[in-house]
Amino acid sequence: MTFTITARAPETARRNGILQSGSRIVPEEVPVAFSYGGSTHAVMMATPDDLEDFALGFSLTEGIITGRAEVSGIEIVEGEQGIDVQVSLADEIADRLRARRRSMAGPVGCGLCGIESIEQAVRPVPDVSASLLALSHADIVRAVSLLNEAQPLHRETRAVHGAGFYLPTSGLVAVREDVGRHNALDKLCGAVVRSGEKGGDGAVVVTSRLSVEMVQKAAILGSPVLIAISAPTALAIRTAEEAGMTLVALVRGEDFEIFTHPHRISPGSIADVA
Repeated sequence: MTFTITARAPETARRNGILQSGSRIVPEEVPVAFSYGGSTHAVMMATPDDLEDFALGFSLTEGIITGRAEVSGIEIVEGEQGIDVQVSLADEIADRLRARRRSMAGPVGCGLCGIESIEQAVRPVPDVSASLLALSHADIVRAVSLLNEAQPLHRETRAVHGAGFYLPTSGLVAVREDVGRHNALDKLCGAVVRSGEKGGDGAVVVTSRLSVEMVQKAAILGSPVLIAISAPTALAIRTAEEAGMTLVALVRGEDFEIFTHPHRISPGSIADVA
């Protein structure tokens, strides 16, 4: 079957003290399986869109691959109840994954997929401190403002997360949306890698809170700045500190809070933000 990204649901709404019958556009969420070498590695509940980006980003941020060249093909197979995204890997990478899978209990669906131990859940992340990226206060405000404007699915449903990649010279160069915040970021990572942009040249901006998995994924992409409209967890802050990543959160209008490595953020005229 063909899966759509939204559906219309009947509702009874209270408006000005009066109950009214109507309908609302809501997002679909569909089981999306990632298969490698004919074996299912993980199943995620996701928005059925941008699935090639999702597969590439998931493969990258979960440590299955280290770059786009290690994926030889992606096939999207729709079934009655969900979608199987079949990822073909280079021979050496496929052999490594098979060895890794021998110790796994089975497929999972979460923000930390395909891991075999507590140690891997809090695994070290790449050091991004060498990046020369610098942003102004105006960049922070602009990045969030642009992301808010670039989410058509959220405007329609008010029920999905967004993730964007911001370059100081170009603005947002990629945006992806999904019902899951991890999924949105994985899709973004895949889109950035496919575009040829370098993660170290830009900032990741998200509409969700900042958990440790979000920091891990942004660091694997190579981005030295992670911006969010909500708050970070303590572990996310510690992980960003160790990775040399600047964590900016609680962006509200022209106000925000910098939790780690503030040297990358310099004063700038916020009045210049459109």
